[in-house]
Amino acid sequence: MKSNILSIFFIVFASQIAAESITVYSARHYGGDADLFGAFTEKTGIEVTVIEAKGGALLEKIKNEGENCPADILLTVDAARLGAAEEAGIFQPVISETLNAELPDQMRHPEGLWYGFGRRVRIAVIAPERVDPATLSSYEDLADPIHDDQIVVRTSSNVYNQSLMAAMISRMGEEDATAWAKGVVENMARSPQGNDRAQIRAVASGEADIAIVNHYYLAPMLASDDPAEREAAEKVQVRFLGQGEDGEGAHVNVSGAGLLKHAPNPEGGKALLEFLASVEGQTLFVKPSWEYPANPKVQVDYPMFPTEFKADQVSASELAANNKKALMIFDRVGWK
Repeated sequence: MKSNILSIFFIVFASQIAAESITVYSARHYGGDADLFGAFTEKTGIEVTVIEAKGGALLEKIKNEGENCPADILLTVDAARLGAAEEAGIFQPVISETLNAELPDQMRHPEGLWYGFGRRVRIAVIAPERVDPATLSSYEDLADPIHDDQIVVRTSSNVYNQSLMAAMISRMGEEDATAWAKGVVENMARSPQGNDRAQIRAVASGEADIAIVNHYYLAPMLASDDPAEREAAEKVQVRFLGQGEDGEGAHVNVSGAGLLKHAPNPEGGKALLEFLASVEGQTLFVKPSWEYPANPKVQVDYPMFPTEFKADQVSASELAANNKKALMIFDRVGWK
């Protein structure tokens, strides 16, 4: 009898501990996220343990751990990585009136397997003295021969480029998207290399005239303690594409999260997802990353970027679904 009572006690005690804590595997690497999770703990009493690594490594870790995975939430960047996690079968659906009310359709997986919380805009930065802005108002313009030998961009292995390509497939169809990618390759000033900051520096130095980058890379360069970084950022001009009256809007990617299939504390994980979608959560989520919030109730004031912009209507789910086609097109047109 005594042993049964002890067994019941330990089961209850263990469940109380689980209810008061969750673990997040995070591919985001922003010091400010400590404030985000701290605010969630203050609001709910649920402690958060964060384990950081690159998105691909975290996915492999979750698959290897299987039912013994201690994490409740995977937080990662880019629709392609969310799609890979979905394909691996590591998420369980979360049905939430709060998430449905706070986040637009494009930021929600159709079956609730994951949700987008930060919007990442793939933009162009230009050397204004060498590029007439009138010749670069859309993504289609990047393939125009007028920009021959002007463009720098990351390699095709970069997920940001893969999702841009996936968006072009959704918007143009596979055949026209292939022709577009071929035109961009023909306009490249050098073989793809380096990260987004390297593309910005290439434009600033005169090695190229146009760079395709995610918008938020420019912000820390402008605020850098390195004078060379600040000088490079100040030399370029931002172009949000697709903004004209007939434009289809700027390509928007996501950072997002899903509840893991074997989450020890699924209710706590769901509570975190709902907090991330709230006005308070969204404000803290985008503060260290310079992303745009997914919740339309929240606005940001970034000096170098527009407060509002026209976004394309391609959903994050479509971006993930088109990833393999995007890779095939890159290979076909020689986008290294």
